[in-house]
Amino acid sequence: MKNYTIKQGDTFVSLSQQFNIKYDGLLKTYHNLHCPIEDVMQEPIPGKQIIIPEDPEFFETKESISENVQDEVTDPMNGYDELVENEAEPETTASADSLKSEEEKTEKTPQENKASDHDGKYFIIQKGKAQCNQGNQFPQFKVSSHHRHYCNDPGDNPDYLAVTENDLQFNPSGPSFGQCKLKPSSGGNLPCAFAPAGKWQKVYEKTKVDGNSFLSEISELMCSTGGKITVLKHGQQSELSKKQVADADSREQQVYNPVVDFEEFKEEINGTDELYYV
Repeated sequence: MKNYTIKQGDTFVSLSQQFNIKYDGLLKTYHNLHCPIEDVMQEPIPGKQIIIPEDPEFFETKESISENVQDEVTDPMNGYDELVENEAEPETTASADSLKSEEEKTEKTPQENKASDHDGKYFIIQKGKAQCNQGNQFPQFKVSSHHRHYCNDPGDNPDYLAVTENDLQFNPSGPSFGQCKLKPSSGGNLPCAFAPAGKWQKVYEKTKVDGNSFLSEISELMCSTGGKITVLKHGQQSELSKKQVADADSREQQVYNPVVDFEEFKEEINGTDELYYV
């Protein structure tokens, strides 16, 4: 691996193209897995260093360019369709000759996929961690807006409660983000006095619970003191269940862990009820 100093205007997309990495999400994941926790980034920060992989497994090749869409990485938002509140289709009139079966209608009238800053991002769950650009500690989220919707869990583990725009508390409470850089004193910075300035912003409005939009990795919350709260860890990467292993794309996992035979790993855990930690 090697380091590169981020310049103004650099993005994960431009950097992945510059260093011939297969796709921007792979570069982001590789950096965040190998860097110190204080250097974890959701977007490139000018002046900081990003870790660039040098293993050929990460590079774009002529064969990978010519692969069809079936070889692309699975969108991590997939699997949450049952939570999305789809807008009603507009009413139309048609003659009897133009009527078609429901199956044909579905094939002919899919909703257009629109580019979104949330594409490729994860929903945030209660055991995820937040960070403040003026603090020095990283508390967990605390869900108080609902107790009904979970991500990647059947619905009995509160760690997997989905965080929404109205969840404005953290665990631990009190000086959640440690010492505040905006409150210097002779003995060091004073403790955090977090006071949210409204709801979370940059939320995923297509998915809601009780009218509250879900948070994704790009969501932000302003503190009235002057700090900006962002997502450090979405919370979904720490444990791997049998179902998640079975649903995982073996080719994608092989890129992240080239020394592991993921198909063999699937076979080894088949029939067990344990959770595997990564």
